[in-house]
Amino acid sequence: MSAPREHGILMRAAQALLAPVLAVAIAMVVGDLLILTYGESPGTVYALLLEGTWGNAYGFGQVLYKTMTLICTGLAFAYAARAGLFNVGAEGQLAAGGFAAALIGLALPVATPAVAAVLLCTAGAMGAGAVTGAVPGVLRARFGASEVIVTIMLNFIVLALLNYAVASHLAVPETLHTEVMQAGFVSRLGAFLPAFAGSAANLTIVIAVIAAVVAWWAMFRTRSGFELRAVGLQPDAAEYGGVNVPRTWLRAMIWSGAFAGLGGINFVLGYKHYYEEGFAAGSGFLGIAVALVGRNHPLGIIAAALLFATLSQGGLAVNALVPKQLVDILQAVVILAVATTVPEVQRLLQRAASAAVRRGSTEQTT
Repeated sequence: MSAPREHGILMRAAQALLAPVLAVAIAMVVGDLLILTYGESPGTVYALLLEGTWGNAYGFGQVLYKTMTLICTGLAFAYAARAGLFNVGAEGQLAAGGFAAALIGLALPVATPAVAAVLLCTAGAMGAGAVTGAVPGVLRARFGASEVIVTIMLNFIVLALLNYAVASHLAVPETLHTEVMQAGFVSRLGAFLPAFAGSAANLTIVIAVIAAVVAWWAMFRTRSGFELRAVGLQPDAAEYGGVNVPRTWLRAMIWSGAFAGLGGINFVLGYKHYYEEGFAAGSGFLGIAVALVGRNHPLGIIAAALLFATLSQGGLAVNALVPKQLVDILQAVVILAVATTVPEVQRLLQRAASAAVRRGSTEQTT
């Protein structure tokens, strides 16, 4: 590997890692100050947070359960962001995916083979999410409508329509959810590892990781992924180079919605086995934070999803010492810190690279 290429790889790796690490460090300092205001020891609170998440199988299982959904909503935002789009509609797309998976599971005969049922429900979830994502994609590609406004408004429309369908036609009496599915169940981890018994963790986490790998391959190893990134960086230059920009935007929103819809199977297939009103609340917007901290890279999104899932579950673990809302503040601090440190890290790294080039030139001349 040539020295310039190796240097470029190191620079990109530093840019990808330094900002999130600094953001977490800043959040911990802010957390220390907030914990001290409650008269508690930061070390004790953080130890309790880790013990309630990674320190026991049940807590870690809950972390994995929340991670699955955040990976999918993070991928949804990142895929659109790579095309220069801001998808704020992952919550509606997630709910649509879960609803479609539940409908297919209800419609399939009980004797349907488990693998076939899971594949059909998963395809239905991705399809429903893709259709929901295609609406703002078409409006942006054909009419130049702002995908931010359209996706925000579409969240309300989709959730209201799904709630109406459940309340009017599918609800179990005196409940807010559909009937229990007949097919399409995904096993919980507790079925294989007794230590996870009682936790909501299930095998859909494997599907989410596979989706992240597929997204990475699609973004960085295919022609369509190159076009996607080119449009996101400079749509005019990409169009001059022969890329169909409107089609790329539409394709990005379709796949973005599909990734979000995939997250619906975590709750519907792996946990409750029915669609429930409000199950997607907050997950779409938290997915934006996951994508930002993960720098819109699928592998970074997996790590960021684990971080935010740990904080979310940890808030319940530390509630005996400090309010769980403190963890929500820490999540917000991480987001703000990433937003502010990324430009500064890039500036410092560019300055260091320029200094290295000048030193190299000086050494060659002497």
